[in-house]
Amino acid sequence: MYSPKYFTFKEFIKSDTAEQKGIDNTPDWNEVGNILSLIEHILDPLREAWNKPIKINSGFRCKKLNEAVSGSPTSVHQIGSAADLWPIGYGLKFDEFVAFTINFLQENNIKFDQLLVEKNSRGQVWLHIGEFSNNGSQRGIVKNMYVI
Repeated sequence: MYSPKYFTFKEFIKSDTAEQKGIDNTPDWNEVGNILSLIEHILDPLREAWNKPIKINSGFRCKKLNEAVSGSPTSVHQIGSAADLWPIGYGLKFDEFVAFTINFLQENNIKFDQLLVEKNSRGQVWLHIGEFSNNGSQRGIVKNMYVI
């Protein structure tokens, strides 16, 4: 079993909403396997290449937590195959992180399902990356989901 280099299991399942609402956000064994696969194949290599810390804003979300945060009913966060990311560090620009990530995945032929730049109604932005879709495909979709 893969042992993550840069990301902890705890940060992947942490949720303030789950804590506030008393939701048990513990993944099952299949979901743990998906989480470790995402970290091994995408997140750890990305962090190694970026050479600066990356924060997981949202990782695994059980169905109840996904509903509590108004996530899509088909969200692959629910199976442990997605994470929402933010670069950490003074002077870093989010757009640079996005461009770096796109180039890194393409140049290294790293398979993924979706890479989405998302923004919520409060103006917060993040980079969503999913390794597999719900049917196991890796479509390589890159999309800007900014709501302007």
